[in-house]
Amino acid sequence: MAEMQTLHAAFAARIDAVLNALELEGVLPADTPRGNVTVEPPRDPSHGDLATNAAMVLAKQAKTNPRALAEKIVDHLSREPDIAASEIAGPGFINLRLAPDAWRRELLAIADLGDAYGRSVMGDGKTVNVEYVSANPTGPMHMGHCRGAVVGDALCGLLEWAGYRVTREYYVNDAGGQVDVLARSAHLRYREALGEDIGAIPEGLYPGDYLKPVGERLAQEFGPAYKDAAESEWLGLFRERSVAAMMDMIREDLALLGIHHDLFSSEAELQAAKKPEAAEAWLREKGLIYDGVLEAPKGKAPPEDWEPVELPLFRSTEFGDDQDRPIKKSNGSWTYFGADLAYHFQKAEKADALIDIWGADHAGTVKRIKAAVAALTKGAGRDVPFDVKLVQMVKLLRDGEPVKMSKRSGTFVTLADVVNEVGKDVVRFTMLTRKPDAQMEFDFAKVVEASKENPVFYLQYAHARIHSTLRKAGVAPDADNLNRLGEDELALVREAAQFPRVVEAAAKAREPHRIAFFLGDLAAAFHSFWNAGNDDPAKRIIQEGDPELTAARLFLAAQVGQVIRNGLAILGVEAVEEM
Repeated sequence: MAEMQTLHAAFAARIDAVLNALELEGVLPADTPRGNVTVEPPRDPSHGDLATNAAMVLAKQAKTNPRALAEKIVDHLSREPDIAASEIAGPGFINLRLAPDAWRRELLAIADLGDAYGRSVMGDGKTVNVEYVSANPTGPMHMGHCRGAVVGDALCGLLEWAGYRVTREYYVNDAGGQVDVLARSAHLRYREALGEDIGAIPEGLYPGDYLKPVGERLAQEFGPAYKDAAESEWLGLFRERSVAAMMDMIREDLALLGIHHDLFSSEAELQAAKKPEAAEAWLREKGLIYDGVLEAPKGKAPPEDWEPVELPLFRSTEFGDDQDRPIKKSNGSWTYFGADLAYHFQKAEKADALIDIWGADHAGTVKRIKAAVAALTKGAGRDVPFDVKLVQMVKLLRDGEPVKMSKRSGTFVTLADVVNEVGKDVVRFTMLTRKPDAQMEFDFAKVVEASKENPVFYLQYAHARIHSTLRKAGVAPDADNLNRLGEDELALVREAAQFPRVVEAAAKAREPHRIAFFLGDLAAAFHSFWNAGNDDPAKRIIQEGDPELTAARLFLAAQVGQVIRNGLAILGVEAVEEM
């Protein structure tokens, strides 16, 4: 990769150099903290290309008012040849308008960096553990899992692009009662495979056809040995075999979306290794767990089977919860919360930061688990930031009508069915076209519609249109005459040049959908640029009789295509060249 600063990073460095100069002049105290200084495009593009709040946030240290400090900063910036104009707005914001050559050089930077344009060293190689999907190993993946799976995987790609080392982790919930139900369901299918008429699937067992092959494999492996045996003889064995079969199925389903985890952690193994006991000991030592009795449910008479039982409780009320939470059940087994504490403690041992992608129905547990993880990690002498991103469910529609259940699953629409119908890239990009905590409708008809209203098509069409133009031009793109590019072309460069800044901002916020939003804006800008040529032939990319201008505009188009590819690469979506 070529050593080259992208435009926004370069101007941030120039602002920093000006502040260094002001420290030497005594305008600012030495070593003035600059963590809150920003350099970014103004909200209103008519105000300029870049804006900085440096005078606003540093005026107090300079013992002056923001406008007075802004004047000194502007005086230095006016000596920069790449700054065409600088002005002070409002109470002290500084707006900068860049010279056209600055944008032309950014086009060269995109070409020079190629597939690496927009990559960042912001992460400094720190390790981030991202846990996502973690569906119970009791059946195939369904569309309820899909959005979190895509958001998590795209976040991993984004963090890697921003310079982090990422561990993609899946937590296998193989220690709860649901895997005993799975084993019993598989045993029923095993008896079926041996020729027994099992009739209707009993209430409480998993009814989907996906367990038939599992029963057949069990029959092939064990014959009739466990057909009439007591449950105690086969439950553990069938649980182990069934979970393994379900995880193979889940991996295959995720692979259809291009998702591959680095690590699968077993809840059963965690408990066998006594990790929950170790976590409890840490928290007791810190006074955050005590033995107490939970209050009866509020607002109604206690259930007949409710009785006050002393349980180990986490002091979650100290962290804003409405009551302290048990880490064990009355039978001595671990609650989900108790097991999760230990699991996160384990993850934190090998990571600098933790991120979980959860369904929005888990919102109520976020505060308490974050508090407990903070207590555990700080108690161990480490400060490991832990973030939880909540993802809303997806409502499946076909021409506006709810989609019926899948016969294979018995209760839901499988992810495989959806991907096989509309394709991986459509599913992945569509899942990122709204903020994860916003409700989403996925209409089979609309996501494959060839229209401007379909963001997947609109973006892919922009990339395909660029490639079609490059193929048909008859002139090779080159950078020899970029001075021929005027204001309309440079406006497109300004849009594309936001990419490195958006990558860093999205990575910092842990929000991969920002990349999808940026790509939508860039595609719209390119289509607008293209359509202007329909109204005015002089604005078309290919100019008959003017190969120099054609080559320069083709160079511009090629770099826009490069930025689209880079953005899609972050999101795990292929950039198509033909449509």
